[in-house]
Amino acid sequence: MHDIIRQQNIDVNTVITDGSYDNNKIFQFLSFNDIKPAIKVRKNARIRNDNHYKRNLALVEQKTDFNKWKDSVSYGKRWVVESVFSSMKRMFCEYVFAVKYPNMVKEIMLKASLYNLFISTT
Repeated sequence: MHDIIRQQNIDVNTVITDGSYDNNKIFQFLSFNDIKPAIKVRKNARIRNDNHYKRNLALVEQKTDFNKWKDSVSYGKRWVVESVFSSMKRMFCEYVFAVKYPNMVKEIMLKASLYNLFISTT
């Protein structure tokens, strides 16, 4: 995730992810870059002194009232993005055929543009 955010010339305000991104380095990176984390912590997560304070805060908020946390960070809207990714994968397959990174970006942008064109005409 670090590389994706650093390489793009875009403003990122919030990162919404599932529990696979629940680790201190991610919370630390997001905090350092003034990005709001909306990361669902793992079920077995515990408050620890060596955790990043934003991770501990997210843990407390989620354990106290998960639905309130979910609404406060718009976590429920993540399914929209997942649906679009799934549709694009079904339409264009889930692989990128380009080998070089700049060409990968161009290929994905072309697929996204075509996807947007297809859904806007239906």
